[in-house]
Amino acid sequence: MASYHFRAAEGGSKNAPLIFLFHGTGGDENQFFDLAAELVPGAGRIAPRGDVSEHGALRYFRRTGEGVYDMDDLAQRTAAMAAFVREEVDRRQPTKVLGLGYSNGANILASVQFAAPELFDATVLMHPLIPFTPPKADFSGKRVLVTAGQYDPIAPAGSSQALTDYFKANGATADVVWHNGGHEIRREELIAAQSFLAG
Repeated sequence: MASYHFRAAEGGSKNAPLIFLFHGTGGDENQFFDLAAELVPGAGRIAPRGDVSEHGALRYFRRTGEGVYDMDDLAQRTAAMAAFVREEVDRRQPTKVLGLGYSNGANILASVQFAAPELFDATVLMHPLIPFTPPKADFSGKRVLVTAGQYDPIAPAGSSQALTDYFKANGATADVVWHNGGHEIRREELIAAQSFLAG
């Protein structure tokens, strides 16, 4: 069994949608928990806490520098997270499985999608950075929204566009929503995410 410390809330009805929430570096399971209740009213919520500490800041996998990932560690932690998600989905039997992640949380969410394309029906990847070529996969019937800053110094615009194009090329319905800032989350992203998750 994959073990994470996590925060959870049941959905408003049996078989309600279930959304998994993945925090950014230095965040925790509370970062998007209340926000998700506004974005997807009535959905069940599960927010796992990253189990890697980088100088005291929680993350989901190790890196050796900005944008330089420990790929062996990423592979191990991706497998563990995919197993955790699968266990919770099997237990709850939701109508839809949704995901939302920011920064490092978006990266682990995307990595789980690469490894297990069937797990999530729709995901919001906020300011992701995937500095490697993802594997070919079948995302037919899946939906992905990437949100990004045009001047993001951590997740460059070209990388965000390339990830969106990857999902499209592999069968997903995918789009990217831009704001004219950097790595911060802005209101227009949250409005776009709310509309997308309601779809």
